[in-house]
Amino acid sequence: MAGPLKGIRIIDVSEVISGPLAVMILAEQGADVIKVEPPKYGEQSRQLSNYRDGMAALYANCNHGKRSIGINLKSAEGLEVFYDLVRSADVLVQNWRPGAAERLKIGEGDLRAIQPNLIYASITGFGDDGPYADRRGYDPIFQALTGFVGAQLNPEVPIPDLVRNAVVDKATSLTVAQAITAALLARERGAPGQHVRISMLDAGLMFFWPDGMLRHTLVGDDVANYVVPGERYQLAPTKDGQLVLWAGTAPQIRASLRAVGHEELADSPAQRGPIMMEEENQAARTAALSEGLAKLTTQEAYRRMIDAEVPAAPILTHLEVLVDPQITHNGSVLEAVHPVYGRYRRVRQAARFSRTQQETTPPAALYGEHSDEILDEIGCSDEARERLRELGALT
Repeated sequence: MAGPLKGIRIIDVSEVISGPLAVMILAEQGADVIKVEPPKYGEQSRQLSNYRDGMAALYANCNHGKRSIGINLKSAEGLEVFYDLVRSADVLVQNWRPGAAERLKIGEGDLRAIQPNLIYASITGFGDDGPYADRRGYDPIFQALTGFVGAQLNPEVPIPDLVRNAVVDKATSLTVAQAITAALLARERGAPGQHVRISMLDAGLMFFWPDGMLRHTLVGDDVANYVVPGERYQLAPTKDGQLVLWAGTAPQIRASLRAVGHEELADSPAQRGPIMMEEENQAARTAALSEGLAKLTTQEAYRRMIDAEVPAAPILTHLEVLVDPQITHNGSVLEAVHPVYGRYRRVRQAARFSRTQQETTPPAALYGEHSDEILDEIGCSDEARERLRELGALT
């Protein structure tokens, strides 16, 4: 079955995560994506770690469902081939620093002269202008600037820490994918093609804000219940490890106390109504829960919490994630064998459509794998493409 974005063509010149992952989401919803890569070696993430037989894991994870062609955009002849691709495109996505696209003659103005209805999506680190605009920016930098690092505080080791994966990159990807879809919908309703601008700084702050900035949302000194839920993002020590639990309601709080053998405190009047949020009563509850968990193994505590309908989970290793019963039931991880780079896994996209769910997209392409197929579509003859390759315009 065709996905909801069938008939939409996207030209992707972005690299690494923020742009490629956004476009992959759209590819897995049915868009036809042409990945235009730099000459000789392809885009940057092809050369990163976890590499085998022509494929790097990061490239694979962000580029399923795309067709690859290598074009030298710094050559006049390569640029003309690129312009031919743009003529049939609905969307272009790039994630270079401000001014780079214009220097290559593929800025918005250059391409809108060729395709007036184009949705031109550009991703920058800090924005198109401003005091940081010309700086190089990477995920850890944006984590530091948008509050993520400041929030990563374990009370027992009160030192800020990074989220140890590219959380701002991926937040940017989701923002970009949604914004492109919105721009396409607006165009369908009669709006012209437009420029969609997203900075990683803005996307990271937007992603962090809803719960991360609770203390800075209502302005003034008269805010009641000055507690931030994120402060309960803690690992609860058990007899042989740790457990994650979240007792978010009064009944769940009392159930967690019963689960560790403190029925007397769970049934105490001090643990009912607004009074249960008083500092003294919270402290008593925290001490009792900690004392009870310390007597139980992680699996015992986990089973008791689940039986009591208290949200809880053990801390899974990455290998355990792959065989978790619910993840397995959902079919969230797919496995296949590629004829060149062999056995691989991929994650199934989370959005599942009842009427327009696309079949699983093809695996990530080898560099330049679809060059001839794409050149056929724009009417480039065998003689012309041979000449272009001799000139270094195509690889």
